[in-house]
Amino acid sequence: MNVTLVRPAPEKIAERARQILGTWQADGEMQAVLDGCAKYANDWDDFYGGPIVSNCSVERDAKQLLDDALKVMALKSAVYEMTGDELAAEIPVPVPVDVTSHALCAQFTALSRVQERTGIRFVHSTVNEHVNDTPWQIGDYTHQAYRAAFGAVNERYWIDADEAERRRKILDGKYASIGVTDRGQTVAIDFAPAA
Repeated sequence: MNVTLVRPAPEKIAERARQILGTWQADGEMQAVLDGCAKYANDWDDFYGGPIVSNCSVERDAKQLLDDALKVMALKSAVYEMTGDELAAEIPVPVPVDVTSHALCAQFTALSRVQERTGIRFVHSTVNEHVNDTPWQIGDYTHQAYRAAFGAVNERYWIDADEAERRRKILDGKYASIGVTDRGQTVAIDFAPAA
């Protein structure tokens, strides 16, 4: 499916995203949400997002990944506010940051309260990620908007799509050796007790 998206200029999105982030951070519950996500990072289950970060430790890397996930959510919300288009708001995001946004979105009830108090909608759709089918690339729309809003990206986590795929292929081989294939979707491990 070929989708043509219309988005405001990255600089315009950046200005609103900074305001959104500030509003969310000022909400009394948001820090508790972020702290809770980081504290219970052992509940993050992921085969191909965090593991493509060299020497990744969710415990060590959680705070930065969560900070970036919240910034990306602010960018998405800004696009949505300005366009009313959920598909356009689903901007390309590097894989490690995207999977972290899933951990953040799993705090649904708390985020719903923050959303209600601030009047700013959290926008994230895995379905639309697949409809757009546009992986994150250095210099793309998301990169420009993020840089204009928040400064340079952390290259440890902001891994370009081509490099992310190269690393995923390495993981494919390692996982296959223990019976995990199809990017973690098929597990051929017999857990039956030894006879």
